[in-house]
Amino acid sequence: MATTTNITTSYAGEGAMPYVAAALFSSPTLEQGGVEIVPNIKYKKVLRPASIGDIISDATCDFTATSSVTLLERILEPKELQVNQQFCKTEFIDTWDAIEMGFSAFDVIPKTFADFIIAEYVAKVAESNEKNIWTGVGTNDGEYDGFTTIIKADADLPADQEITGIAIDASNVIDELGKVVDAIPNRLYGKEDSRVYVATNVYKAYKRALGGFGVQGVGGSGVNGQGNNQSLNDLEFDGVKLFMTYGLDPSTMFASRVSNLKFGTGLLSDHSEVRVIDTSESLGDKNVRFIMRFTAAVQYTFAKDIVTYGIENTVNPA
Repeated sequence: MATTTNITTSYAGEGAMPYVAAALFSSPTLEQGGVEIVPNIKYKKVLRPASIGDIISDATCDFTATSSVTLLERILEPKELQVNQQFCKTEFIDTWDAIEMGFSAFDVIPKTFADFIIAEYVAKVAESNEKNIWTGVGTNDGEYDGFTTIIKADADLPADQEITGIAIDASNVIDELGKVVDAIPNRLYGKEDSRVYVATNVYKAYKRALGGFGVQGVGGSGVNGQGNNQSLNDLEFDGVKLFMTYGLDPSTMFASRVSNLKFGTGLLSDHSEVRVIDTSESLGDKNVRFIMRFTAAVQYTFAKDIVTYGIENTVNPA
C-alpha cells in the first residue's frame, strides 16, 4: 500500500516549477487572467512607467520640446515564503485508499500518495495566495503586501477616485457600482481590459438585483423575465466587466486595467522547492513532512489608473 512505503519526494528549482505554479496560479485572480503575471524574477523587477504631459503644440520652424517626460519607478520584489507541515499518515489513509479504488471526485487520480499530498497543499496555498494578492500585509507572517495594502499608502491615488464605502446588498449595489464606474477616468473607460474587481458579496448582490428583487427599478421579473431562475455569467456594469475576487474584503471594490496590475514570482529560482519527506524510516514514526518554498508579490504601474471603494487611503483621504 502506498502509505506504508517510504514516499520521500523532492523537487527544487526548475523541477519544483509545475507544483509551485499550480499552487500560485490556481488562485482565481491569476487563473482567470485578472492580472498580468511576471515570472522568473530572481530578486526584484523595476517597473518604470513614464508620465508624459501634453505633446502637441502649434508648428514652428524650430525644434522646441513640447512636453516633459517624468520617469517613475515601482518595485516588484517577490517575498520568500514557505510551508512547513508535519502530519501523521493515518490521517490521510482512508481518503487515499478511497481515491486509489476509484471512490473519488478526482478527475485525474494522483499516481502516488506523495502526489495526493502535494495536491492537497497546492489547493491550500492557492486559497491563501488569493487573499494575499488583494489584502495581504507584508509585516504579517506568511503574507506579502496586497493591492489594497499598497494603494492605502499611496499619495498618487487621486482623492476623487477613492470612494467611501457602505455595507452593500441588493437594494443599493447598483447605486454603489455606479459610483465606481463614474469615478473611472475617461481615458480608461471603454478599454478592453478595464475591470471592476468586486468582493464576493458585491457580486452576489448584483446578481440578486438583476433578478428583479432590488429597489432600483430593475424590474420585478429580472433579466428576460426569468427572475432568479437564470444563469448570469460574465457580468458587466455600464459596459465595464465585473471580476469577482475571493480576496477582497466584503463590500469593497477596486477598478483598474488588467495590464496595470502585476503579480511577480521566481518560479525557476533557487528559492522554489517542494518536498514530501516520510520520516518513518529515519525516526520510526508515522509522520510525513511537507515543505514548499516559493516567492510572490504584487504591484501596480499607475496609481492614477485605479479607483477604490471602501478602501481608505491613509495619506490622501477622500
